[in-house]
Amino acid sequence: MRHGPLVFLAAFFALSASWFGFVLTPQVELGRAAQETNAVMKAELYPMGRPGIARQGAEIYRANGCAYCHSQQVQQEGTLVSVVMTDAGTNTSALADYLNQLLPGRKYMGPSVGAGLPKVILTNATIDDAAIFAKKLKSAGAASQFRLVPIGPDIERGWGERRSVAQDFVMDATALPGSLRVGPDLSNEGNRHRDPNWQLVHLYNPATVTPKSPMPAYKFLFTRKKIGKQASPDALQLTGEFKPDAEYEIVPTPEAKALVAYLSSLRSDTPLYEAPITPAAAPAAASTNAPTK
Repeated sequence: MRHGPLVFLAAFFALSASWFGFVLTPQVELGRAAQETNAVMKAELYPMGRPGIARQGAEIYRANGCAYCHSQQVQQEGTLVSVVMTDAGTNTSALADYLNQLLPGRKYMGPSVGAGLPKVILTNATIDDAAIFAKKLKSAGAASQFRLVPIGPDIERGWGERRSVAQDFVMDATALPGSLRVGPDLSNEGNRHRDPNWQLVHLYNPATVTPKSPMPAYKFLFTRKKIGKQASPDALQLTGEFKPDAEYEIVPTPEAKALVAYLSSLRSDTPLYEAPITPAAAPAAASTNAPTK
């Protein structure tokens, strides 16, 4: 075969290029990554290491194939901006007239324009339009600030507050981003369901709290035992057809508790340089009468 060496070199080059692209480059870029301070709260390190029981729970999550049906990758289509007025200045009557020109359809009255500050006066604007609007407010003697609003179907479903990025997985020895969504994304599960009992009942029988759920029941992570002198404080609070007989109770095993600890540790709401959001402590959301751009 006269072209054997050439075929070998071509195959070797293709495999080498793939290895460099998919293995070496990510390792160089992310392999030594560590906790970083985020863009908004500079004193806060992110991500925080998971507690020991949550690290054990990550292994149970992986061993039971949870990543086959749940992702940890919130997608984001873009970022809009809300303009929040923080100071109406000294001439509120002139400001009200100016706002009525900028935002036709909304009637601002003199002194009332400075009431209830800070308040959102422009929503769903692009960063360029928001900057122009803020500049006009400043020229009228008012002060304002921006509130970043990530948008996309995943965020509208409540699965997360921003897109997932590599920094979110830095402290995980085994990242579990998943690839399918038979069930909802779990990136921000710790914020969505804060009650450990809800998580335990959901694991024991998902249909108890989520009717028609396709998720299988993980009853092998629980023990059905006879009640002793007094009921266990860890016993599940079940109702209806799922409630055990009066003399029995359903108690989670250590594995179930560890898995719930891991699910409770899944929180991705920290503002980052590559995924900025306005912190939860920002001014309140706009009223229903706020104009939309």
